[in-house]
Amino acid sequence: MPNIKSAKKRVLVNQKKATINKSERSEVRTYIKNFNAMLDAGNLEEAEAAIPATMAAIDKAVTKGIYAKNTAANKKSGLMKKFNALKASK
Repeated sequence: MPNIKSAKKRVLVNQKKATINKSERSEVRTYIKNFNAMLDAGNLEEAEAAIPATMAAIDKAVTKGIYAKNTAANKKSGLMKKFNALKASK
């Protein structure tokens, strides 16, 4: 633990921000996991209904600085590619 008052504060603030970021990242992963589970189960209607919420969660993480813009674009692109491939095969 640091001795200087400002350094102590920085440690506390960083811990708090790390906790918040971890929570946000977990929320995005949950949306993605649920979307992928719908695709694996073959529920295209449910998956299509979940697309806006999943994309919004990813975009929200970008605006909060949790994901980089290109990382989010890659995640969204991968999800839509998987969805469209499954949709085309049925």
